[in-house]
Amino acid sequence: MTAGILTARGEWSLPGAMRLQPLSFLALSGLATGCSWLLYYRALQLAPASLVAPIDKLSVAFAIVLAVLFLGEAVTLKLTLGGLFILVGALILAWP
Repeated sequence: MTAGILTARGEWSLPGAMRLQPLSFLALSGLATGCSWLLYYRALQLAPASLVAPIDKLSVAFAIVLAVLFLGEAVTLKLTLGGLFILVGALILAWP
């Protein structure tokens, strides 16, 4: 969408020192996001939103865990409490 807008406005230009690795990660991120939305919509077709949405929100807690494990994110009280609140909230919403 952004590329289309830039092209329509005549503002499209590539940086001279564009490396392949960041561009490939950006493309893979876009593909993963698109697949995520398709799977989310499919889950909404198969189950009620009251069960699907809490599971979707757990992705934030999952991202926190991955950031701590692989990116060296500092474990703070605020981060821990926020992650726990997300987890507890998702469990409360999904409880039958």
